[in-house]
Amino acid sequence: MLNRVLSNASSASEQVPYGTVLLRRGQIANKAIHLLSGRVAFGVIEEGILVHQLGVVEGPFWLETAAAMLGLPHAVDAMAETEVTLRAMPLAQFKSQLKNLPEPVHTLMLDLAKAQRQQIEVAVSRLAKDADARFAEWLLRHAEPADAQGSLAVILRDRKRLIAAQLGIAPETFSRVLKHLRDRKLISGGGRVLNLLDLTGLQSLAGI
Repeated sequence: MLNRVLSNASSASEQVPYGTVLLRRGQIANKAIHLLSGRVAFGVIEEGILVHQLGVVEGPFWLETAAAMLGLPHAVDAMAETEVTLRAMPLAQFKSQLKNLPEPVHTLMLDLAKAQRQQIEVAVSRLAKDADARFAEWLLRHAEPADAQGSLAVILRDRKRLIAAQLGIAPETFSRVLKHLRDRKLISGGGRVLNLLDLTGLQSLAGI
């Protein structure tokens, strides 16, 4: 469906050599990239090298369009593993073409994009960050207002074992991280409510 609607959009294709970085984590998506042919690897690039690989795709394939659809920065790096042929479509044109889809299909695609985005963020976080950084990021993502003064807290609605599994760490590691963050006075509290004491410190630890 998506390919049929977007095939009406006019944009020239280009050939890109092996080793070209096609997507950068943290950069705002300003275009949608359709891989027409060739092979592209996704993962985490450090100093020009793909040090952690999440997967490989071959064209035809849309490269991480969840970022383009949701107006978010790219969550993953992408590098050409072979010579590739691409078609890049400006973001405004891409979104305009998406509006040609029937409303239920458009809504479904947005929901799928959100789910894919969450999966990518978790996968990259597990690759690129240690346990403390992952948990700090998780806390910031789940923070809720705690009082009228603007304080934030996180309510642990799942068992700690399940949260540890989401973060890709052992339950024992989860307990150690909790203690570490309390010792650094980044959080306080116990049971099912954790108070966020130092947002700047948590952001620095999470690398965001």
